[in-house]
Order: sequence, then structure tokens, then C-alpha cells
Amino acid sequence: MQAIILCGGLSTRLGKTTQTLPKVLLKIGERTVLEWQLELLSSAGVNEVILASGHLHDVLYTQVGEECAGLTIRYAKEDKRLGTGGAIKNAFRFIDDFPVFVLHGDILLKNISLSDMLTHLRPEMDGLLLGISVQDLTSYGEIVSNTQGRINEFREKQQVARPGCANAAIFLFNRAIINAFPKQDVFSIERDVFPFLSQLYVHKVEAEWIDIGVPERLEYARKHFVT
Repeated sequence: MQAIILCGGLSTRLGKTTQTLPKVLLKIGERTVLEWQLELLSSAGVNEVILASGHLHDVLYTQVGEECAGLTIRYAKEDKRLGTGGAIKNAFRFIDDFPVFVLHGDILLKNISLSDMLTHLRPEMDGLLLGISVQDLTSYGEIVSNTQGRINEFREKQQVARPGCANAAIFLFNRAIINAFPKQDVFSIERDVFPFLSQLYVHKVEAEWIDIGVPERLEYARKHFVT
């Protein structure tokens, strides 16, 4: 089974931290973010990962190579900024079979197995998005779904703190997702694809989940995630 990790962004919110080092190579405890993610994917049966790279590609390739944590690593380098959707579309040329996992490169998960997502993916679905129950949606986009889990709406970060289902930025796609991709190279999977899918579902879980894309959450992960 294959997976794609989106790791080509500029990571400007982390400032000097990622000017010379890709975000997926930041250390959380004794392991890099990438190694944490590969362990998670491996537990779900993934044996090959395509890194959708761009910014600092040469650093990434030099430090990771073509094998890491027992998984085969390939690279889908973007020569210009493609957006999340364009990066996925570019990486799909390396995908031989479906379903396929797609992860943002700044996500950490603990005490969860992605194998459960596989058991809930049905052939008629375009895809399944991981949703995490959180107490405060002011920092995260929200997924709104019906009782069967079919997604009705995506909401931006809330202005007032309240609980809900946050988009965990981990996706499981069937082959049908390709039909929803725009013809252009540059586009967002969240804005230009997801809102127009009628068979997109959410898989809700309770888990320890951290988006390390901003300094305060990166620091929190380094202090608390590994304990």
C-alpha cells in the first residue's frame, strides 16, 4: 500500500526554524516528524511513501534517501508551488493502486491506528477524512457531517471556543477522487475539490493529535507528545 506526505511548503509560520530544514525533519523527541508519520503509516500496511517535496527538496533527499524506517521512499518534486491539491495530483503519477493515504507533513498522532480507517472506507466513497474531536475549534477547521458520516460542510476556524470535529489533515482516497481534480496544475484540495464531492465522508476518532505548524504547538509537542 502507498501513501503521500505533503512536505513541500515554505513553513513560514515557523520562522527561522524551517529556513534551512524541512518541517518533516524537525525533531520530536528522538525522532523526526517524518519518522513518527512513517511509523503510523506502516502500522496500517503502508510500505511505500511518496514525499510531495518542493522547498528544501535537496536537504530532504540527502537526509532521508530512498528508505526510511523500513519503508520505500520516492519523491514527487514540484518545480513551482502547486497548492495542496496540485501537489497531490503531481504525486499521483507514482500511485499504482488505491486506496491511498494522504497526510499533511506537520501532523502528529498518538494512540491511534489508521487501519481502522481502511475498514470504514467503502467502494462508493470518494474518500474518507480523519476527524478529531476537540474542545476548542478556534485554531482548526471544522468538519460537519450527517449521522452516516457524509460530510455536509467545511467551516473555517471559529471565533468563539466550542467543541467539534476538527479536520485532522489525514485523508484516505479511492481512485474516484481523480475525477474531481481540476485541469489546472495549481489548486487547493480543501477549497477546489472537497466542497464539490458528494461522497466524501469523515471517520471520527478520539486521539492525541497535534498540528506542529506554529511555534507554540511545536514546542508543546516537544514537551508533551513523547511522554
